[in-house]
Amino acid sequence: MKKFWVLFSLFILPLVFYIFLSKGIYKYSNLPILSENVLDIKEFSFEEKSSFVDKLSVICFLGSNINEAKASVFNLNQTIYKRYYSKPFFQMVAILPEGKEEEYKEVIEELSVFTDIKSWHFVYANPNTIKKLFNSLGTPFQLNENLYSENAYIVDMKLRLRGRKDDEDTEDGKLYGYNMKSVSTLKNKMKDDINIIYYQLKKSAEKQKRRKRKI
Repeated sequence: MKKFWVLFSLFILPLVFYIFLSKGIYKYSNLPILSENVLDIKEFSFEEKSSFVDKLSVICFLGSNINEAKASVFNLNQTIYKRYYSKPFFQMVAILPEGKEEEYKEVIEELSVFTDIKSWHFVYANPNTIKKLFNSLGTPFQLNENLYSENAYIVDMKLRLRGRKDDEDTEDGKLYGYNMKSVSTLKNKMKDDINIIYYQLKKSAEKQKRRKRKI
């Protein structure tokens, strides 16, 4: 028995660890692109620096009913935003209907009491523009009558919607958006998927450094 455990620790355990590590590397090197050519907010935002290009954006559509959206905002803020707001490229973009600026002012002020909101961006647009932006994501979902979506979406630097093709909780395996009402979904799925993109960015930067050294 003692001999078995010695052999196990010397040969089998390292092999198991290697397989586990390899699977982890595979997972972290791939986060599927579900659609491309997402409409850039610079097309309709008056803010000079507003853009999805060269940014890692988490986008939410909060709609005109502040009571419907408020819990989603705070879930997203506590679970995702506070973890990533200081990381390079990251931004949180809330799309809101024009005319709701005063109503959402209170929510923004509440956020700013306990959060550095430098990477939160609140963009107001007319209903047709909001629908056009949402449809450009290429999801099977629709906004409700208040222009609200219960999901948040990840759009990368090249205007591509990122998500999953092997999600165990969807019929076809595709996860286009992350339910903001579910803290467990934000923690266990969205957080992991954002980490994958940052892992990809890190590996890409390392490759570029190696190429420059060779030149």
